[in-house]
Amino acid sequence: MISERFQEWAQAGLIQIPITMAPPLRQVNSYLLRGPEGVTIIDPGPRTEVTEKEWEAVWRELEIHPSEISSIVLTHHHPDHFGLAGYLQSLTQAQVYMSARAYEEAERMWGIESTINEELSVLFRQHGMPDEWLMRLPQHLHGFIAQVTPFPKATFVTEDQFLTMGGRRWEPIMSGGHAPGHMSFYDRDKKIMICGDAVLPQISPNISLLPGSETHPLKAFISGLERLHKYDVRMAFPGHRSPFDYFHERISLLIQHHEQRLLRMEQLLRNEPLTGFQVCSSVFGTKLGIHQMRFAMSETLAHLTELVRQGRVAKQDSAGGKEIRFSARQQSCSAQ
Repeated sequence: MISERFQEWAQAGLIQIPITMAPPLRQVNSYLLRGPEGVTIIDPGPRTEVTEKEWEAVWRELEIHPSEISSIVLTHHHPDHFGLAGYLQSLTQAQVYMSARAYEEAERMWGIESTINEELSVLFRQHGMPDEWLMRLPQHLHGFIAQVTPFPKATFVTEDQFLTMGGRRWEPIMSGGHAPGHMSFYDRDKKIMICGDAVLPQISPNISLLPGSETHPLKAFISGLERLHKYDVRMAFPGHRSPFDYFHERISLLIQHHEQRLLRMEQLLRNEPLTGFQVCSSVFGTKLGIHQMRFAMSETLAHLTELVRQGRVAKQDSAGGKEIRFSARQQSCSAQ
C-alpha cells in the first residue's frame, strides 16, 4: 500500500516521492518506477541528513530493499537532482545514468579542480555587482559541496540510447539553458514525459550565464523548448510542483515569458547604458538572499547576452575592460 504522502500515478507506472530541499522551492520531485529490471529512482534530491533519512523511510514504507534498486537516473547536475546519487549508489550498487555534459557541468561547479568561486566573482564584478554581494558568493557556493558528495560513478547516456525503466522503454531528449546536458525522458507508447526542470508548471526554470559553460544559454533553452514542443505529451512529470497535462501550452507561455523579459531589459537600456547588476536590480530587486541574487544576476546576464546576439543591444567595455555596460541600439534587428 502506498503511503498517503506519496502520489502514485498508476497509468504512468510512477510513484512521486517528495524530497526536502532548501527554500524557496522546499521540495524536489523524485520518481520511483518498478519493473522486471528492478527499481529505478529518478533525481534522488540533495544530500543532507534529512534526505538520507527520508529515503530510508521511503524504502521501509514501500517495502523495498536497497539491493532491489538497479538504476538511478539523473535529469541534470543541479544539487537538488544530482546530489544524493553517489551516496545512494554506495548503498545500493545501482548504476547511475546521466549525460556526459551534465557530469562535466557537475565537475565544473563542484569538482576537485573547480575554480567557479573565483570565475563567477570576476564575472559578476565586471558586470557591476558590489562587494557586499561578492564577498558572500564563495561561502554560498562552497555550501553545495556537501550536498553532492560523493560524486557517483556515472554511465553516460546519449539520445540514441533508450533506457528501460518500470519495464518500459524511455527515449532521452537533451536540452540546455537551465542546465547543459539536461535530459528529459519520453515514453512514446503512453505519451508521458519526465521533464526534470526543462519544463515546469507555474514557475520558470532559471536560465544562467556561467563562466566556461554555455555561451548563449537563453538561446539553448528556447531551442530545447521548441524541440520538446514537437512531442505528443499527455502528461508531464516535472522536477518541482505537480504533474500537469498542459505541456504544450506551458512551453508556449515560457517562451512568451522570456520574450517579454528581453523586451523589458531592452527598454531599460534605452534611457542610458547600464551594468548587468543595475539591470538585475531593476528587474528582480535587491531584497534577495545570496542564493536568489546569484540566480537573478546569472539570468539577467543570460538575457543581456541574448539581446547582444540578436543585435538589439550593444556591449561596451569601460574602465580598461574592468566594467561592462549595455546600451540599446537605435533600431532593433531580428535574430539571425
